[in-house]
Amino acid sequence: MTAQPSGATVDVRLGLRGDRGPILGALMLSTALVALDVTILATASTTVARELGAFEQVPWLFSAYTLAQAVTVPLYGRLADVFGRKRVMMLGIGLFLLGSVLCAVAWSMPALIWFRVLQGLGAGAIMPMSMTIAGDIYSLAERAKIQGYLASVWAASSVLGPTLGGVFSQFVSWRWIFWVNVPIATVAAVVLWRRFHEKERAGEREPVDYLGAALLTGGSTALVLGLLEGGHAWAWGSVESVGMFVASAVLLAAFGVTSRRTAHPIFDLALLRRRVVGASTAAGLWVGVITLGLTTYVPIYAQGVLGTGPLVAGFALASLLVGWPLAATLSGRVYLSVGFRWTALLGSAIVLAGALLTLSLGAGSEVWHISAAVFVIGMGMGLVAVPTLLAAQHSVGWNERGAVTATNMFARSIGQAVGVAALGAVVNAVTTIGADGTPEGPGLAHAMHLVFWCVVASAALLAVTVLLLPRDHPRDTPAAP
Repeated sequence: MTAQPSGATVDVRLGLRGDRGPILGALMLSTALVALDVTILATASTTVARELGAFEQVPWLFSAYTLAQAVTVPLYGRLADVFGRKRVMMLGIGLFLLGSVLCAVAWSMPALIWFRVLQGLGAGAIMPMSMTIAGDIYSLAERAKIQGYLASVWAASSVLGPTLGGVFSQFVSWRWIFWVNVPIATVAAVVLWRRFHEKERAGEREPVDYLGAALLTGGSTALVLGLLEGGHAWAWGSVESVGMFVASAVLLAAFGVTSRRTAHPIFDLALLRRRVVGASTAAGLWVGVITLGLTTYVPIYAQGVLGTGPLVAGFALASLLVGWPLAATLSGRVYLSVGFRWTALLGSAIVLAGALLTLSLGAGSEVWHISAAVFVIGMGMGLVAVPTLLAAQHSVGWNERGAVTATNMFARSIGQAVGVAALGAVVNAVTTIGADGTPEGPGLAHAMHLVFWCVVASAALLAVTVLLLPRDHPRDTPAAP
């Protein structure tokens, strides 16, 4: 696989290489913004509900953010390929900053939920742009290490988020959860504005398919919303649930029709027919399923079955988040030697081995047993997630890299929604839900065993998907010609 000729390129030869350190720092700060706001509100939600009321609306604080982020990723990916990464990134940081300020001064639960949507709209641009810019300014040999740094920020933020949320809500005010974003976002925006420069594209820009964007966003919204809220806000067989999936099918079908008739669709389905892009996107789907499935149910297993406290349960999950960036950082040496496909196959085999280890867990297991199993899974993920994304990025030129990156991340988001919905249905079928909204009762250990079987099945499907990647032996090429 070789990179196609670039259309517009990042100005690497005219001094940007000296600015890459500050740019990477800004990308890491931007990533921290998004990662923190996924988890930081979790430990403060009860305090927020006590002050603003409407406790039954608390799940929407998380669903609204996740939904807005997921469905806008493909749109931002296309806009970045047309207008440039910098403009889209600055838009994302600006929306996130505005949403954070409004969340900090929210006067009611509905207002806070809507302002979380605004944050999510910004996050939808920040994450894919961070990865795309890194792909633009670093060479192939450097990208695995850089993606490892970004993954490390995500891992650290995922662990620190709940702790910071608890500290702010207990000792200061839950509103500082959002005020703390202001200096971080400001520093990231200033550094990127001053240090990151792109050449203007020669010739006329392609038109943006706004109709396709509206249909894709609407269809994706209905799909993700149906998966997130099915079995929670409404029953799977209810009118609301069926209506969401029917609306999604109609809108996405309409998008498919219009995209074939449009010269420059917002999300070019033809990209998925390229073997490397299609396979890496499918791998992203299973990565999402496994990651959020473990993130959701490992703490429940540790607390509900093993009887640990929240802090110990958090440390058990942290093993997954430590193994991932560690392996991601080392993956560059591997794929430059044996190629993306063999690296991802090795990673998927390790993921499957770690998943099989979870089947030995039971009510009498020790916490370090689950920690060891998810650490192995995390190591495998680092050898799958990064090489498959980089394989797709390396197979296209500048003018398609944003769309390819966004497609991979969108697939992960859909996988997360599908994974949570499917595993939630499994758990709810064999347990009762306690007053705190978590599963309880004697069936919990059995439910967790079923969850681990689902993780094994997903790991096996991930391995099969990775087999579809074409054989390759990447050459180290400059990040931008």
